[in-house]
Amino acid sequence: QVQLVESGGGLVQAGGSLRLSCAASGRPFSRYGMGWFRMAPGKEREFVSAISWLGGRTYYADSVKGRFTISRDNAKNTVYLQMDSLKPEDTAVYYCAADRRPFYSGSDYKSPDDYGYWGQGTQVTVSS
Repeated sequence: QVQLVESGGGLVQAGGSLRLSCAASGRPFSRYGMGWFRMAPGKEREFVSAISWLGGRTYYADSVKGRFTISRDNAKNTVYLQMDSLKPEDTAVYYCAADRRPFYSGSDYKSPDDYGYWGQGTQVTVSS
């Protein structure tokens, strides 16, 4: 049973920073890519960022490029999302997701259908 547990959300002023963490268990973490998605009130779930299974390739939505940084520590079975220069429009529930494809070498990470497991979500609120 794969489990993903997010942490690190909270309330921050515009321009501030937060770091989200996602701890994974239940299968060999280092074999799978990981992603972050978010869902704001009244909006659909959207892709934020993803990282390949070895961590050598990272992907970002245009809306967060240059402000967010994804990373992973395979020894700790954890993926991180460092969020800087936060804006009110970043307010959402952020979800960690685990790729369903082991050792995936492609670049398709933006579809929720690529992910087989999801965390419970962590709220990020950015005040203006």
